[in-house]
Amino acid sequence: MSENQMSQTENRTITPWITTKSTEKLIAFLVSAFNAQELGRVYNADGSIGHAEVRIGDSKILMFDSPAEWPSFPCFIRLYVDDSDEFYDQAIKAGATSMTKVITQAWGERGGRVVDPFGNIWWITSKIEDVSPEEMTERSKQQKYIDAMEYAQKSFNPLLTNVKTS
Repeated sequence: MSENQMSQTENRTITPWITTKSTEKLIAFLVSAFNAQELGRVYNADGSIGHAEVRIGDSKILMFDSPAEWPSFPCFIRLYVDDSDEFYDQAIKAGATSMTKVITQAWGERGGRVVDPFGNIWWITSKIEDVSPEEMTERSKQQKYIDAMEYAQKSFNPLLTNVKTS
């Protein structure tokens, strides 16, 4: 990255902040997986990253290196893209692990989940059609959409079952 492009004027109502043991590696993953643009880094006296920003699409993600004594607490982020299949495949090639294969939901969206090398879950979604509330209600009764919803919910279990919360 050649210059600091961080700007206070680009803030949104909600902006995710990710802590990780290696912000530098997280940035490299985000660039490779999701075409992120690095906006800037601020280093601490010890050389760790105290603040960094990337832009994916029209949104920013903030991040920093967490101290060694902190526990890991991954995020769950929804990433809205033009082509969920393409970005899902790109994330897998960049080092993510599949959590939920790409499926079509009753409300006209298609998406899948991946877990990045740092434990963060990315729900990669795209709109594939406009669906009225009435049509969504009807579709939600169809077995293929019932199965898709059940699969999406159960696909969390292998990663999140038996996670200690304290």
